[in-house]
Amino acid sequence: MVQTIAIEKVTLYELEQTFGLQQTQENSFFHEWQEQLPALTPEEQQRLERVRAAYQNLERRSVLENTVKLAVVAPLLDLAGFFLPPFYVETEKEVQIAVEDENIQLRGKIDVLVLKEQFWVLVIETKRAELSLKVGIPQALAYMFKGSPNRPSYGLVTNGSSFMFLKLVQQSQPLYARSKEFLLNQDQGLEKTLQIMKRLATLLSEETL
Repeated sequence: MVQTIAIEKVTLYELEQTFGLQQTQENSFFHEWQEQLPALTPEEQQRLERVRAAYQNLERRSVLENTVKLAVVAPLLDLAGFFLPPFYVETEKEVQIAVEDENIQLRGKIDVLVLKEQFWVLVIETKRAELSLKVGIPQALAYMFKGSPNRPSYGLVTNGSSFMFLKLVQQSQPLYARSKEFLLNQDQGLEKTLQIMKRLATLLSEETL
């Protein structure tokens, strides 16, 4: 009998036991979020100021998942070029992952799926935007296992005010790494987030050529 596990309930421990996933601390493993980041234009910086102002207005009330998508995630995807070819965006896509040689299946829905399952965006579904990103990391990694085992997969986890990038490489020993956490209102965190997204967009578009 096949055991089905909801992805939104999966833990890092279960991913380690099921897939052999391990976190690496090697800086060279996930260098993409630190190196060769593109400069932002004045127009892009102005757009980010509007995103920041919109979020500050929304958080005075209640920040829901769908509101975060509209006010924060969609503008970032647009500015990074993910709405243009060769990319496409799918929302609320159901994903099923079967584990070989085990009667286990992970099932769930990803909030935003970009570029042929190579870049995954997970918006934490919560009414409390201050909820730690840690709750979304296992979910994002579980979805990223659906990507090609021959190429790295990248993920972005956000609750609207914080952002963290992930990289997964599926080899004989699946490895992943995290970026630092970027805050919307501190240390140019929103700007850094867009720069990293643009960097990843460039890398992934080159792979499709």
